[in-house]
Amino acid sequence: MGEAVEIMFGNGFPEIHKDTSPIQTLHSNQQDCHWYEETIDDDLKWSFALNSVLHQGTSEYQDIALLDTKRFGKVLVIDGKMQSAERDEFIYHECLIHPALLFHPNPKTVFIMGGGEGSAAREILKHNTIEKVVMCDIDQEVVDFCRRFLTVNSEAFCNKKLELVIKDAKAELEKREEKFDIIVGDLADPVEGGPCYQLYTKSFYQNILKPKLTPNGIFVTQAGPAGIFTHKEVFTSIYNTMKQVFKYVKAYTAHVPSFADTWGWVMASDHEFDVDVNEMDRRIEERVKGELMYLNAPSFISAATLNKTISLALEKETEVYSEENARFIHGHGVAYRHI
Repeated sequence: MGEAVEIMFGNGFPEIHKDTSPIQTLHSNQQDCHWYEETIDDDLKWSFALNSVLHQGTSEYQDIALLDTKRFGKVLVIDGKMQSAERDEFIYHECLIHPALLFHPNPKTVFIMGGGEGSAAREILKHNTIEKVVMCDIDQEVVDFCRRFLTVNSEAFCNKKLELVIKDAKAELEKREEKFDIIVGDLADPVEGGPCYQLYTKSFYQNILKPKLTPNGIFVTQAGPAGIFTHKEVFTSIYNTMKQVFKYVKAYTAHVPSFADTWGWVMASDHEFDVDVNEMDRRIEERVKGELMYLNAPSFISAATLNKTISLALEKETEVYSEENARFIHGHGVAYRHI
């Protein structure tokens, strides 16, 4: 018989798995090795060797796990989907935050939808033009244990410019009278029964989000997997939905190793994105405190230069994201499982 291997299945909770195949059993000094396993699709899984499970549970809104992995360090898993990994989260968060802030002539105020781990706020607060950041996450439990375990973001959470709100971002934006230079969608992926999919819809963008942007305002959101085999899950429909609401829309991608895929972001505005390479690098030098690990002007130009398959898919996409016609990536949220 093979050794007993603890595998973290797609819902973030462990199950002891016995297997007679030595290929699926990892031995380390004759001791069992513990694994987290994420189901990417019905026929595809992605596994990580673990040092320990730091936290696991189910909040009112979603399944949550914080794992210490051998390859990627501490990782945050929500509804069975990898959200962020300590070793390479800088790729995701630099791509999410800095392009929009650098294209804006003088960003002072930012509203983050989601972002409970604090990394988006950390990157925003590197910009010396910023006066106020509102981070609105629906899940107090996510925020609490990220503040406890993800010490890299401790300074951001303590920054006086940061206003933390525990509330549904849609309701919070709707009630606020102020407008923001940048609005960021640092949301969990849209899964059926999850808390976030309504924040990807045309009605939300058009009726609630866009009116809360200043005249030069920019909206940017993470837009899910954007690889050759995965871009049609949600990436292309999110892009096309934003095109229905904003005059200028720009998609860009980057490979994130811990996600096992290329990832996509989309930013939008009613003002053209006309900053050239030299100006972008100048703004990084003048505005950003400290060194960025991934993003510079040439790398952004490369990220926004999409391959033929993705470019054609974006051009031909006709689906508009709505509550009645939502696309989801593989997996289910807490609400779906309670039906």
